[in-house]
Amino acid sequence: MSFFRHKADQIPVVIFLLFFLTDIVIYFTIDNPWFIATWFVAGIWPKGNICAWNHHHQHNVTFKSTLLNRSLELMYGFQTGVTTKGWLLHHVLGHHKNYLRQEIDESRWMNKDGTTKSEIGYTFEVAVTSLYRIIQVGRNHKRHLNDFLMMVFITMVLLGLLFWHNWYNTLFLFFLPMVVGLLLTCWATFDHHSNLDTKNEFEGSRNILDSFYNLMTGNLGYHTAHHVKQGLHWSKVPEFHGTIEHLIPAHCFVEAGFPYSWFNGLKNAAGSILFDKKGSLS
Repeated sequence: MSFFRHKADQIPVVIFLLFFLTDIVIYFTIDNPWFIATWFVAGIWPKGNICAWNHHHQHNVTFKSTLLNRSLELMYGFQTGVTTKGWLLHHVLGHHKNYLRQEIDESRWMNKDGTTKSEIGYTFEVAVTSLYRIIQVGRNHKRHLNDFLMMVFITMVLLGLLFWHNWYNTLFLFFLPMVVGLLLTCWATFDHHSNLDTKNEFEGSRNILDSFYNLMTGNLGYHTAHHVKQGLHWSKVPEFHGTIEHLIPAHCFVEAGFPYSWFNGLKNAAGSILFDKKGSLS
């Protein structure tokens, strides 16, 4: 019997686990500072994508077992900077309820005077205030808040032990990825809703239908569908999107940004080299 609640989660979790185990092996076996720093840089984009899957997990937990879910969340915490129930409180119970009300949205993009925050300002504000806003939401969800605080404590103890054993490797393999992961998560959410000042849930999110983007982020591009039916598992969101796509205005569909656009450019360039205009191999 599978430990997974949804079969579609199996391959992503295995990939992320192998990535994490690679970090652990490198931590204990590699002493070359240049290699460690290079591995950190190379891991920024992959771990940035893992942030999306951590988000999915906190909407719809991966395993049937609480112990397995906590273990996965501990791993995600070291990869993305957000551990157990963090985004459940800030994002699921906060932002999803309030994203059409900018005066109280936990990820608000609008200033008090009605102007739009700068992208950098928004990113750092949401990141720096995340703990405070998690606790604010958690006051009405004490069980979730207690789980969050417990796992933050465990994560910090383990991180402290890693620093004590090898501060340099810990800095580049775990601590900096946690900080960058949090910032990347906050930065990515700016384009989801910024400048969409509306009370209509079908007009309040931007959508990216690019297949590569959605492969890497677990269909996060179908963002309107995700907000309309946030409890739906990520693997089923595209199908639901098809039932509401006609309600979403054209300006809420955008192209994928960097680096996904860059990969698509490479794919198109390769296709033009390999195939002639008739679709035959050159």
